[in-house]
Amino acid sequence: MSGPAVAAVRRAVREFLAAIEAPAELCVAVSGGADSLALAEATAYVGHHRGHRVRALVVDHGLQDGSAKIAADAAAAAKALGADEAEVRRVDVTGPGGPEAAARKARYGALAGHDLVLLGHTLDDQAETVLLGLGRGSGPRSLAGMRPHDPPWGRPLLAVPRATTRAACAELGVEPWEDPHNAEARFTRVRLRTEVLPLLEDVLNGGVAAALARTAAQLREDSEALDTSADRIFTRAGGVEGLDVAVLESEPAALRRRVLRRWLLASGVRELTDAHLRAVDALVARWRGQGGVWLPGNLEARRCRGRLCVISQPTTRGD
Repeated sequence: MSGPAVAAVRRAVREFLAAIEAPAELCVAVSGGADSLALAEATAYVGHHRGHRVRALVVDHGLQDGSAKIAADAAAAAKALGADEAEVRRVDVTGPGGPEAAARKARYGALAGHDLVLLGHTLDDQAETVLLGLGRGSGPRSLAGMRPHDPPWGRPLLAVPRATTRAACAELGVEPWEDPHNAEARFTRVRLRTEVLPLLEDVLNGGVAAALARTAAQLREDSEALDTSADRIFTRAGGVEGLDVAVLESEPAALRRRVLRRWLLASGVRELTDAHLRAVDALVARWRGQGGVWLPGNLEARRCRGRLCVISQPTTRGD
């Protein structure tokens, strides 16, 4: 018989799968930690009752001695917990942004290519994400945290505390692997987890992680409503080929900037910052005949004859 923690994880997976159109094969990312092992067991249990096949995907980052054995042990544990298949994918962790960002990019690249991949992010991970966004001033999209379903990624455990996944592993008689990187204070998330959140919980008398997760959910709902309105304005203003300033200038800033953001991303602008977005917005809201706005990728946003357009400037900035 399963205990209350195992039942809570299974219930979260059952509710998640009932809310989406789940494919025949459910993939689960497994690291060997408590969150992913609890998720793998719940996915196998619930998935098999629903007629799904379950595949465990283990990413070997190769960042420490013995990583191949750790990955193989994680795959074996997933099979023992009910997964139909388990495979290890080795990646090279390189690139800009520091080790955390490089590892994350490599991991998501290795996991891509499936209709649905379930990830073991918990309520505590969501709280950390919201705090990171708040500290960086990243705006409402970042504060809205991780989406439960952001195809192909699925996160059934965003309302489940980390303590519950640990308890589930204990009930299952499984000893999870403890990643030594999770104890290294040089990583921002580790300090948030071990220093900042415990301090906030103490000062505010508990419930901070759950409150941050609720805030993220509320902001996601607000953002989705604003995005729906912005989509209609985007179409009315002209779409990717260029935007009619007359349509935009009467809209509230929150909607107008969402339209501009969608347009700039669709036009090929990458690494779009808040400063870029506000500079382009000034071509609408504070038009004084100024020149264009230089954007990443040698692109420039200009206002011409009452319309906004993006042009390529491959060698020089242009006027």
